[in-house]
Amino acid sequence: MEGIEITADTVEQAIEKAETQLGLSRDQFEVEVVRAGKSGILGVGGKEALIRVISVAPPEESYPELVEGDTVKVVTEILDTLLGLLGITGEVEVLSNEIPLALDIKGDDLGILIGRRGQTLASLEYVTKLMVVGRLKTWLPLTVDVGGYKKRRRDSLQRLALYLAEQVKSGRQAITMEPMPADERRIVHLTLADNPDVTTHSIGEGENRKVVVLLKQG
Repeated sequence: MEGIEITADTVEQAIEKAETQLGLSRDQFEVEVVRAGKSGILGVGGKEALIRVISVAPPEESYPELVEGDTVKVVTEILDTLLGLLGITGEVEVLSNEIPLALDIKGDDLGILIGRRGQTLASLEYVTKLMVVGRLKTWLPLTVDVGGYKKRRRDSLQRLALYLAEQVKSGRQAITMEPMPADERRIVHLTLADNPDVTTHSIGEGENRKVVVLLKQG
């Protein structure tokens, strides 16, 4: 996938749209801003932002179905090294060696690895991916979890998204969710992507960015 162009009201919204439509996380593609969004005056003369998305990782279909043992060993060693540098005692468990490789860190008092709204965990996963690329000289789809936090959070967000969709449908009013990091907003967007009654979009900037669930027009 190269050179896919996507439009939205702002550059940040276009990037989120790319994540949702392409099924990629932000660190799997590069963004070229073709045109920044322009709001116009009193809603007149505005222009949507236009970005060009270029993949930095081959599609998952090009990877073998299972990750080889030596590769799994490299990834677990990298995570063990990071935990040591952070002064944290934890055991890295391989949940699945299918693509994407799934790892979970087990131990006591590991909340510090999750952080506020899962931001520390997201950073840990990102650094792990970069170090893996440095060692293996290739991109490897993988996820890092801590004590099953991501799975619990994903299941909770999916249930909440479906519940809010019903509330919006019955109450005929939009509902704004609490601020969430990009990967969690993506879960909500994907959960309601095929809902016949409601749609979603994001508002706000930076850490205050949040999802709005609203009725579909028409």
